[in-house]
Amino acid sequence: GAIECLEAGVAVLIEKPLAESVAAAQRLVAVQKRTGVPVLGGHHRRHNPIVKAARKLVREGGIGRLVAVTSLFLIRKPDDYFDVAWRREAGGGPVLINLIHDIDNLRFICGEIESVQAMTSNATRGFAVEDTAALVFRFENGALGTATVSDVTPTPWSWELSSGENKVYPQRDGLCYLIAGSEGSLSVPALDRWHYEGRQGWWEPLLRETLALAPLEPLAEQIRHFCAVIRGEEQPITDAADAARTLAVIEAVAEAARRGQPVTIDRAEG
Repeated sequence: GAIECLEAGVAVLIEKPLAESVAAAQRLVAVQKRTGVPVLGGHHRRHNPIVKAARKLVREGGIGRLVAVTSLFLIRKPDDYFDVAWRREAGGGPVLINLIHDIDNLRFICGEIESVQAMTSNATRGFAVEDTAALVFRFENGALGTATVSDVTPTPWSWELSSGENKVYPQRDGLCYLIAGSEGSLSVPALDRWHYEGRQGWWEPLLRETLALAPLEPLAEQIRHFCAVIRGEEQPITDAADAARTLAVIEAVAEAARRGQPVTIDRAEG
């Protein structure tokens, strides 16, 4: 396993989630810190130029102070997807399998998530696992966010169908993140920046600027980056502690849905 590799001095690339639980992830993080051997978390979307461009704009103040974020994962998985038994059981649904990608993107673009509220439902398919979830969360920078998640509805509103990253999904014009700031807003994956010029207010015409991108294949870039990490030329874009914090948010979502009340994410969990 990964811990054995680290103990042997071998760098590891670990597909998300980093571990089966935050507790297990913490053990791996502790070994990584003790050995100093690098871990790269396999959150490959961080390597996508769309995500990198969104992060750069937001982090450099291109839309002002972050105010609110909306995330959408609304998709229709085919019936035979659920022929595999674990996909019908708790832990095999869109929160852990799919939302974890979006949570990691939002952390990378917008900053750390401080607390979450969540509700889940299995009303459509009736399996033990959720098919739909709704979340409200607060970022440490004070911004608020929502996420709506479902794998039972045909829409173009998901990273999978709108980004064009994976050609197995027929690409459609759609959005998955709406990022609102005090001086402008950004839609993802379109990378349309909306803002006013001069006087600001709803009576004024909104201007649209589309960010330019150089194409890049994220999985190939992840492998290039991992090789550079092994050689000591680059630091992991997602180290073990970082990947553990994404998993901590997902565990908090499940706990919030179960308890019916907000859950604060412990930064120490990463």
